[in-house]
Amino acid sequence: MRPVFQWNLGGRALELGKRTLIMGIVNVTPDSFSDGGQFLDSKKAVEHAEKLLEEGADIIDIGGESTRPGAHVEFNGAKLLEKPSVAKVIAARPALSAQEELKRVLPVIIELKKQHPAAVLSVDTYKAEVARAAVNAGAEIVNDVSGFRWDAAMAKTIAELKCGAVLMHMRGRPEEWRTLPPPGDVVLLVKRELKDWAEKAVLAGVRRERIVLDPGFGFGKSFEENYPLLGRFSDLQAAGFPLLAGTSRKSFIGRTLAKDGKDAPPEARLYGTLATETALILKGAHILRTHDVKAAVDAARVADAILQAR
Repeated sequence: MRPVFQWNLGGRALELGKRTLIMGIVNVTPDSFSDGGQFLDSKKAVEHAEKLLEEGADIIDIGGESTRPGAHVEFNGAKLLEKPSVAKVIAARPALSAQEELKRVLPVIIELKKQHPAAVLSVDTYKAEVARAAVNAGAEIVNDVSGFRWDAAMAKTIAELKCGAVLMHMRGRPEEWRTLPPPGDVVLLVKRELKDWAEKAVLAGVRRERIVLDPGFGFGKSFEENYPLLGRFSDLQAAGFPLLAGTSRKSFIGRTLAKDGKDAPPEARLYGTLATETALILKGAHILRTHDVKAAVDAARVADAILQAR
């Protein structure tokens, strides 16, 4: 059975476990893998978020920077890079500044909270400066794809903001993903590292009841490594935290649905996505992060009914 948690967001708590919550994706970016450029205009982003709310989204996750394969990311005091020479190369490459990221996400957060004050908003960022400004503007959750590792100030910032947080697992950096060596047992690796990173966040002052874990499907995991993570997703419950999963339109689904040697494009991955999301609920996922909210809401209602009938 799926354990029940109270996810403390500071001003309120969300009950996790009795019903699967749906987190709708709003990418205010020109280059996200699935919908890049569609909602870069803040007015269009707000309209899309409102559509997702109407379709039944429990949370809206607003992101201003793509971390698609090959993307270059910015580090702030994080000790991740094994080779100083590599660090210098990365530092010289262009990465989205916190100021530019805030120009994208803040107008969307502010307008959504103005029009829908009860809406639960999340900001998808790995930068502490962006997290602080977004929460001050009305976001209640910080969704950090780096697991608090790319900005040395993030864990302390989350602790001070007293907001909810999603701590995601990622192997390496996006520009390294195609060359990463195989991890051995990917499920054991993800379980061990997520638990370790979560405990470090707790030591930095983040309360346990504010943390949700995400294994990061597709983030530094090859095609072959995503399916064991799906099949053994229930193993991650041993970490003792609520679980979020995001498989929506991911490339490993496109590879599975390939025809004539060509991967299915993102817009043709809905049914494959729903298959993974249903399996994840039955194996313990508390929250699904998805582009296709209406379809996920319906699938979750049926999967939840199956869980309750056990």
